[in-house]
Amino acid sequence: MSDPHKVLRTVFGFDAFRPGQEEIAQAVINGENVLAIMPTGGGKSLCFQLPALCREGVTVVISPLIALMRDQVRSLRELGVAAGALTSGNTEEETDAVLDGLRNGSLRLLYMAPERLASSATEGLLRRAGISLIAVDEAHCVSQWGHDFRPDYLRIGALRDALDVPLAAFTATADTETQGEIVQKLFGGVPPTAFLRGFDRPNIHLEFQPKDQPRKQILAFAAARKGQSGIVYCGTRAKTETLAQGLREAGHNAVAYHGGMQADPRREVEARFSREDGLIVVATVAFGMGVDKPDIRWVAHADLPKSIEAYYQEIGRAGRDGAPAETLTLFGADDIRLRRAQIDEGIAPPDRKGADHGRLNALLGLAEALGCRRKQLLGYFGEEATDCGNCDLCDRPPDTFDGTLAVRKALSAALRTGESFGAGHLIDILVGADTEKVRQRGHDGLPTFGVGKELDRKTWQAVFRQMMGRDLMRPDASRHGALVMTEAARPILRGEASIDLRRDLIVKADRRPTPKALVSEEDAPLLSALKAKRRALAEEASLPAYMIFADKALIEMAETKPTTLDGFARINGVGATKLEKYGAAFLSVITGSDAENVHPTRRKLAGRQAGTLFDELQRVQSELARGPMGTDKPLSCSTSDLRKLAEQKPNDIAAIARLLDERRVDRFGHAFLDVLHATD
Repeated sequence: MSDPHKVLRTVFGFDAFRPGQEEIAQAVINGENVLAIMPTGGGKSLCFQLPALCREGVTVVISPLIALMRDQVRSLRELGVAAGALTSGNTEEETDAVLDGLRNGSLRLLYMAPERLASSATEGLLRRAGISLIAVDEAHCVSQWGHDFRPDYLRIGALRDALDVPLAAFTATADTETQGEIVQKLFGGVPPTAFLRGFDRPNIHLEFQPKDQPRKQILAFAAARKGQSGIVYCGTRAKTETLAQGLREAGHNAVAYHGGMQADPRREVEARFSREDGLIVVATVAFGMGVDKPDIRWVAHADLPKSIEAYYQEIGRAGRDGAPAETLTLFGADDIRLRRAQIDEGIAPPDRKGADHGRLNALLGLAEALGCRRKQLLGYFGEEATDCGNCDLCDRPPDTFDGTLAVRKALSAALRTGESFGAGHLIDILVGADTEKVRQRGHDGLPTFGVGKELDRKTWQAVFRQMMGRDLMRPDASRHGALVMTEAARPILRGEASIDLRRDLIVKADRRPTPKALVSEEDAPLLSALKAKRRALAEEASLPAYMIFADKALIEMAETKPTTLDGFARINGVGATKLEKYGAAFLSVITGSDAENVHPTRRKLAGRQAGTLFDELQRVQSELARGPMGTDKPLSCSTSDLRKLAEQKPNDIAAIARLLDERRVDRFGHAFLDVLHATD
């Protein structure tokens, strides 16, 4: 088996694993059955791609989306890894190349969709190919409790049994029910080695805003981040079209995406988003699983997501390269009513509806939080955290007030009108509005009529929204959306409990929020130049820009400004293949001149101690080329021999003699040994 740390550096270009990766990768390398629950953007793919290169045989990766598989295959090939995919989107030539790679043993990773397992020929193909590991991406798809259920995932367990090989399953979110079903369906009920890694994504800034001209709020957020790739999630297909049009009219490169589009236009949007810098996709949740672009700088929700898990998944598509990213989620009373109605009017059994209301309640609690949002979000997933300093409530602590009396007045108004009306009519009663509806129903004679005049309508709207967010009142579908009191509200109504509410701080849509800077003002011009070079190389190779280098690698280049290939090789994300292909081009941008002309053998050692040894050995060889007195016949070692010496570091003359012939040992042996010992 290959050394995982060496593979990490030479193939993937990283000096160290991200938190949690090494333990998971080692368990997979060891052949254990593994279930890994890791945050979106936490580096799940590396945890099966790296073991595939360390183990013997072929790793088959079951993945749910063709676009995701093709992107990962292209990324691996850019790293010099033999990978292929068998999908319905393949050309005949692509399929033949994959099958040839399986036959001749050159292919290391084979991607396929779960639907392909329905073919009786698939098992035979995999058996002949010498499959030694099954990796399952987006493993929650096996569970009917989880989102994105895919029935064909149910065949994977049988495939594991038939091939008798270890299985490693990966997902970003899985609650207790989903985890149980994964273990049952994929591992035959035998618990695998499980890893639950932290859900925190500290590079993502979290922000919620109450809706106040939401179109303008989204346009202002996008305007402050013009030129950056982003996603705007909308609750309806129609809104994706109108908001995308609005963004285009404001000068953005924006497209709509939803499930009602034909397959070809959807694929075109996916391809453009993967390929183009600065494209904004305005989408329903149909644009979700499989979005593997690491340099998405922001995600906005024009409407409230359906649950806290959905929110976590969707914001997790930002900043997967680890560089700063931002989110904005808009929400209002109408969102809450819609989400409650969707649950209540669905066909799920009562226990599932109760669980769905609980997930929505967790999200509403996050939206109406009075303290650090990240602390509350991580608390939902069972993690303790301190105030993060990277959310809107840490930036600007909320203005709160004792809302107990206001809530009691609102509950009283609802109860005295038979819990038959929505917030609008109840607010009319509370502020003493003389409307026809109030007069017709005699509600101007209620004891609660006019008792809330100390608050204006906008504040009362915020009170009712927060009451719904705290699950003190719910819209009742059987009463046409009228607000009814929940059990949670009774202690407040009876005076047994108090409640603090927030004063809404509406961020005016005409004030553009300041985006987080990726680099200092001094380094910004160099970062722009590096992005331009990346874009040109990507277009030339017909690749997405991030497959050349991720934003985070460019940021490190702009900040550290390496001037040699050795320095460039130390940038995270620069492996041997990318150094060979792109090192000189990017160095010329950084230094303003052509990069040094380095022998290909030496270039392969760039950034490693062996490179420095190679240089020293070459220097000593040059000094002794004509012998110690400078009068002997010229003699030298090949660059291949020097590379072997630098990499293997023989520790005595006998070991050197196994690499060099007698004449060269006599001429250079002891001098080389001095160089090699000096580095011990």
